[in-house]
Amino acid sequence: MGFSFEHKVADAPTNQGRTIKQIKKSGKIKIAVFGDLKPYGWVDKNGKRQGYDIELAKKIAKDLGVKVKYVQVNANARVDALNSGNVDLALANFTVTPERKEVISFAKPYMKVSIGVASKKTNLITKVNQLKGKNLIVNKGTTAETYFTKEYTSAKLLKFDSKTQQFAALKDGRADAITDDNSYLFAWVKDHPDYKVGIKQLGEQS
Repeated sequence: MGFSFEHKVADAPTNQGRTIKQIKKSGKIKIAVFGDLKPYGWVDKNGKRQGYDIELAKKIAKDLGVKVKYVQVNANARVDALNSGNVDLALANFTVTPERKEVISFAKPYMKVSIGVASKKTNLITKVNQLKGKNLIVNKGTTAETYFTKEYTSAKLLKFDSKTQQFAALKDGRADAITDDNSYLFAWVKDHPDYKVGIKQLGEQS
């Protein structure tokens, strides 16, 4: 998992994203982030942005000598935000995949994750074949959605635009399990002890 940018080399033409020189001249870098994804990027009860990606954004801005303008996105909007020029950089729990590398540029990854599955402890899912015919929550535009669309098609996917929506659906009992990057499923279940990550890793680490 890493962050992504749209052709931000110093001599890039303007139709391929702003150059470092242009960003410095404007005094501001526009960075796409999540608003509801602990521990990477979220808005706390005081309206302040928190998380690993937010801290990294601050350090990048400091190195460039500019201020940060945060642009909140959902998972399925990250690529479009970059390619449209709405942002210079995406710091939003962005897994590097061959398909994404065809349309955007990635910096070096800073973390390895894989897909996990969380469910209620009272009806814990520990094997992928237990999901046959079950309702499984996914976030649109994620590697988890891709995996369960291509590699295991026996689950019934309930697709949501935001992390807030998907976790609310799980707590409301609209599905049997949720799948997403294992790193923040682990973080989420720590705050929700009735749930557990029963499948810790699916597919390859990314």
